Amino acid sequence: MSTYDPATGPVDIIFAGGGTAACVAAGRLAKASPELKILLVEGGRNNFQDPTVTNPAVYLSHLARDSKTALFYKSNASPHLNNREAIVPAGGILGGGSSINFMMYTRAQGADFDSWDTPGWSAADMLPVCNKLETYHVKGEAIDQSKHGHEGPVHVSDGGYSGKSQDGFAETVEGMGYRIIEDLQDFDAVGGFSKWARYVSPDGKRQDSAHRYIHPLLESKQYPNLHILLEAKVIRVLFDEESSPPRAIGIEYKSNEEHQPTISLSKPVPKTIKASKLVVVTAGALGTPQILERSGVGNPDILKPLGIPVIADVPGVGENYQDHQLLLYPYKTTLDPSETLDGILSGRKDFVKALEEKDPMLGWNGIDICGKLRPTDREIAALGPAFQEDWNHAFAPHPTRPLMLCGVVSAFLADPSLVAPGQYITMGTYTAYPFSRGSIHITSRDDVLTGYSFDTGFLSHPSDLKAQLW
Repeated sequence: MSTYDPATGPVDIIFAGGGTAACVAAGRLAKASPELKILLVEGGRNNFQDPTVTNPAVYLSHLARDSKTALFYKSNASPHLNNREAIVPAGGILGGGSSINFMMYTRAQGADFDSWDTPGWSAADMLPVCNKLETYHVKGEAIDQSKHGHEGPVHVSDGGYSGKSQDGFAETVEGMGYRIIEDLQDFDAVGGFSKWARYVSPDGKRQDSAHRYIHPLLESKQYPNLHILLEAKVIRVLFDEESSPPRAIGIEYKSNEEHQPTISLSKPVPKTIKASKLVVVTAGALGTPQILERSGVGNPDILKPLGIPVIADVPGVGENYQDHQLLLYPYKTTLDPSETLDGILSGRKDFVKALEEKDPMLGWNGIDICGKLRPTDREIAALGPAFQEDWNHAFAPHPTRPLMLCGVVSAFLADPSLVAPGQYITMGTYTAYPFSRGSIHITSRDDVLTGYSFDTGFLSHPSDLKAQLW
């Protein structure tokens, strides 16, 4: 439930969006500065102790067509996808993507931070920050524990359950010539496969940012300065246009019709909340540009035809969208039912009974082993001169950057009604650093649900397709 009462008046800081980053920032700020009145505004519902959130094994339920925990952004038809539309899911619940994602413990490469060439943001600067958030439970003789944190709020472990097939898969890829690396998340390792930890506690609970940074403060009753407003969609940021430059002073929002249905002849009435110090727009890669554009921050060529006054001419808003491009390869297996998640996901195994019995499988995401891979010189040459040129520019100068990530999921990663009952695995391959770029822009000044035009850009760059062929 929401904890914000509009009758209490303005706040100091508003977070417009209640996803992964917002929960971390708002929770830490509320704890560090109790004199600040902080409001987190989330379009979805509360995730507190939601069993579909806290139990990793049912994470794919959030991608069901009727899900109320995810947002499904529909793209424009693309010639690069055989004129099909793509559906891109994003978090639609408190905690955002961290409440519904695959929970894979995946860190950036150190070279990514160094490539920013920005003081204070190098790999050496960022490693202590990454360590600060985690309590790392993974053990191994070859693991440098100084590369990981041991006192943070987010637990990293195997969740108390692993599939028996992971050792066989490791033996197989090793026989194919790939290295088995004990820790692929040390900022440098690449070129092999590893057992993959997860953002799951040793007792099998998802480590989403709301449960780790927001709920402990709210439940303690010690932080009356922290408030959340749920099932409320932010329309735009409000500005004081008389100041120079214009200053953000609040937000306009309305009740989310998908969670709070109204009678057919009425529409939710927009309301406002004022912020005395700051408005932070934290609505994700696809939601944030839309709020900015509806607020008058963006490309005038997009804003003016919609009758939106230009507050700031920033043509880059909504441009350069990039995302992993994932292909899935499912296989039916002879694995035992205890070795895949298909029983739970198909309903053959009763979820409620599993909860009552505290089945350890509920702490499993089905992903035990993955790889960060780079092609050999011979393989690069075989992909053609254009790919070779792109490789020389983007990857050759950075020898720790993987071209692809490859993992095995112990489940059929699609609608289980499409296949015969059984046990499946799904191989997934996705680009780590895609060349393709897309965009998202508003088509309405007020429609917060469908008023956008979205081009994913998927496979629009030939080298991304070449990478998948590799």
